[in-house]
Amino acid sequence: MFGERTAQQDLRRYRRRGPSTPTRMLLEALRREGIDDATVLDIGGGIGAIQQELLDAGAGHATSVEASAAYVRAAREEAERRGHSARVTYQTGDFVALADRVPPADVVTLDRVLCCYPDMESLVGRSADRAQRLYGLVYPRDTWWIAFGFRLMNLMMRVARRAFRVHLHRTSAVDAVAREHGLTPRLTRRAGPIWQVALYARESA
Repeated sequence: MFGERTAQQDLRRYRRRGPSTPTRMLLEALRREGIDDATVLDIGGGIGAIQQELLDAGAGHATSVEASAAYVRAAREEAERRGHSARVTYQTGDFVALADRVPPADVVTLDRVLCCYPDMESLVGRSADRAQRLYGLVYPRDTWWIAFGFRLMNLMMRVARRAFRVHLHRTSAVDAVAREHGLTPRLTRRAGPIWQVALYARESA
């Protein structure tokens, strides 16, 4: 699902069009909060769009944790092209498994990652603990038609003998875990028919 061909396609699309609409909405919300010299932890960082955009906007350093080695290679390629290689650190693997080795950051982002992960409580809880100031998410809205579409997608994956599955987590459950880990909602906004953007802050920061 997330191999070399798909990574390069996504990279070419990003270079032509820039960030997708939901990603752009999250970036705009983060910039409004102020990210000068901030450290960024981008979980499921993909081709590095959030990392590159926030570094361009004044962030000091970014860490990417990405399970796909192909996407890590694409992100490194883009960082080098943009002159940001020295300002990005990469870790390859499952964030939940790696979390104890990942340092906290001022800003933590998960852009379209929750729908790829079955254990929402562990992913949100462990990533929220790493957020010292801001915590941003892009994930699917929990509507009946999206749930139906996800079931169809998973059926197709099963028929094709692919192990990958998509997961729809309730908005109220995601919000509850974020709050349990000391975060306060700052923004929730629809981003088209499928996605929603959520921004949290750690008020003690």
